[in-house]
Amino acid sequence: MFNIIKLNEKDNIGVATMSIPENIEINFGVSTKDKIPFGHKISLMDIKKGSYIYKYGQIIGKASNDISSGQHVHSHNLIFSEFDRSYEVKTNNEVILEKKNLFFKGYKKENEKAGTRNYIGLISTVNCSATVVKKITENINIYLLKNNFANIDGAVCLKHSSGCGMNTSGHGMQVFNRTIEGFKHHVNFGKVFVIGLGCECAQISLYQNDSDKGKIEYLNIQDEGGTREIINNVTKKIINNLEDINSIKRTNIPISELTVALQCGGSDSYSGITANPALGYASDLLIKYGGSTILAETPEIYGAEHLLIERAINHEIVDKLIKQIEWWKNYASINSSSLDNNPTPGNKKGGLTTILEKSLGAVAKSGTSKMMAVLDYSEHISTKGLNFMDSPGYDPVSVTGQVASGANIICFTTGRGSCFGFKPSPSIKIATNTNMFNKLEEDMDINAGTIMDGESNIEDIGNQIFHKIISVASGEQSKSEKNGYGDDEFNPWIIGATL
Repeated sequence: MFNIIKLNEKDNIGVATMSIPENIEINFGVSTKDKIPFGHKISLMDIKKGSYIYKYGQIIGKASNDISSGQHVHSHNLIFSEFDRSYEVKTNNEVILEKKNLFFKGYKKENEKAGTRNYIGLISTVNCSATVVKKITENINIYLLKNNFANIDGAVCLKHSSGCGMNTSGHGMQVFNRTIEGFKHHVNFGKVFVIGLGCECAQISLYQNDSDKGKIEYLNIQDEGGTREIINNVTKKIINNLEDINSIKRTNIPISELTVALQCGGSDSYSGITANPALGYASDLLIKYGGSTILAETPEIYGAEHLLIERAINHEIVDKLIKQIEWWKNYASINSSSLDNNPTPGNKKGGLTTILEKSLGAVAKSGTSKMMAVLDYSEHISTKGLNFMDSPGYDPVSVTGQVASGANIICFTTGRGSCFGFKPSPSIKIATNTNMFNKLEEDMDINAGTIMDGESNIEDIGNQIFHKIISVASGEQSKSEKNGYGDDEFNPWIIGATL
């Protein structure tokens, strides 16, 4: 007999653990009336048109027509639908901190913050300096390959397509400036060069601070004599500083200094069943040891925000989160879009139908810890524990904000096989299902699909993720690092008109 799983007693659908032919008897006393693809939903009872459809015990949409027991449930008969949700802050979500310490091997920096990597950062303030920072980065990485600097992970080029043609006093500029500030101060950089052209909106004077002396230098191409001059000058400066940068060595640091970005991309229907709740378990563990995690992607918590709100520490951060969601509703509307546009073709092929369904799975990454703070995009994290940061669902933009906020390591779940990495913070990839893991094993660090296979449980994989975080933070290369990812993913969120 073919088996499906029912995730909650309230559910009127089940999820296929394999591809199931039509006219086949399955568990729950149901026979299939359609072919049910792997990971897709099947009706467990007759569902009337207009009735709510439940998964995880939560509403994921409405039936667009009558659905018979045993039918495939997807975009052809399930539609997104707004519904009233109650917001209630609960008080029984205290986290009991572990009394003992766990440690990772990290780089203790001058500001007493701890890095998981020791990179040299080349940051462009404007697209006009992108080529220059790219060329300098190439020069330095070639030099590092030819010479032994064991404590330097390389040079990172943070180039982008913005920095000018924008309202210098608008919301977009504020967001952009916070992002640049976050990266220039990031704990995974041992030395940073901020390079502009000289005439752009994002003037280097916006970022210069007397306290930056030593670690951060600022230069304009127009002031330095042009492209060749600045490339040669900065290359020489960095080479002359390599011994100092290399002098920082890994040492034992409490894992309370770790801040993990929680991400998912290329999701499927198993994301909310395997990898995401396992990552949530790991997040809870890290928080118990005094560490921090950052959940993001506001369009991908929409419809599941009540699950975060009930864990909020106060009504002020609830109000901030609700305002962020309302902003996104308006933002989508004025751009002739909808928040339900978010499930991608790949998401839908993997069995996800509506944004409500996707969000319920995405929120599972946050575990059960109380929500300590709600951050604006790239806002510096200052509160230990679980934080939520406003961002788009597009992974490179979202992760850019999380790293700018202070994440020094990333955990990234995927059901379709997203190829992703991000410098300067290493990225751990967690597969939701074994089929994809076996196909893309060279890109995946952990297989959470064994939960569905019956070989492990959420706690097992959660502990595996937790210990992998410590190992990678201590210098072990993740799969994305081995494959060379991370140089092209820097993507600040650009808001507002390009003028």
